[in-house]
Amino acid sequence: MKPKIGFIGLGIMGRHMCSHLIEAGYSLCVYDLNPAAVKELTDKGAASCSSCKEVAANSDVVISMVPDSPDVEKVVLGEGGIIEAARAGLIYVDMSTIAPATSQKVAAELAKKGVRSLDAPVSGGEAGAMNAGLSIMVGGDEALFNEVMPIFEIMGKTVTLCGGSGAGQTVKACNQIQVAMNFIGMAEAFVLGAKAGVDPAVVLKVLSGGYAQSRVMDVRGPKIIKGEFEPGFKSKFHYKDLNIVMDTARALNVPLPATALAHELFNALLASGRGELDHSAVITVLEQLAGVEARTKQ
Repeated sequence: MKPKIGFIGLGIMGRHMCSHLIEAGYSLCVYDLNPAAVKELTDKGAASCSSCKEVAANSDVVISMVPDSPDVEKVVLGEGGIIEAARAGLIYVDMSTIAPATSQKVAAELAKKGVRSLDAPVSGGEAGAMNAGLSIMVGGDEALFNEVMPIFEIMGKTVTLCGGSGAGQTVKACNQIQVAMNFIGMAEAFVLGAKAGVDPAVVLKVLSGGYAQSRVMDVRGPKIIKGEFEPGFKSKFHYKDLNIVMDTARALNVPLPATALAHELFNALLASGRGELDHSAVITVLEQLAGVEARTKQ
């Protein structure tokens, strides 16, 4: 018999992940602060819960997908949180992107109640969530990882056990460094080309056919050069992730000079009021500095 799943957080990513679980035949109960998001899932067959505690009480496995570390602490340890319905045998999987230290703290508190936990942040954005093609980075016990694997495989294509508690979040931080660098490198290439009079579509075509090609370029490049910045992953959330990266690096005495620059470029993007745009919109900061828009005429 398939376990009953509770899902907390039905945003850009969570709602698609829930849909795949329902389609796979899992019984789902959901909770979100947005009634419209809840209705979208109940219309597909999910049950609605009024609190995180109620989700936990009616589930064998609870998954959360919320914005930041304080949100996870509230979902798990706050009033009406999962811990109030915690019991031996319950499994908690946090798929949010948060600080590794917070993952470890939450897992330790739940363990006192007999709850087993995994941190399992994802990469792939809305497109990955929609297509069940997410990369899932998992931290925690290997036996529990294997137990939850059938659920992960419904939502993702690449599922990797990275190590003990918090390791999934550490690898996600590494991922966010690389994604930010890819966006900024691509943005600088487009802006330089545009300033020199070369259509960005030409730059994209050439770079996509050589060593400069990346998944970021494949997915977002065609949208960037058309000025399309509807969010698959909001800039404000990538900035939040870069804050996690920098805090973790400071704690470990690891210098990250290029990431520090990326952090400030995203800071400038948010300061200009564009935090709701896709993280590819970081190019607009460079465009303003260069006095040119990298938009195709094709």
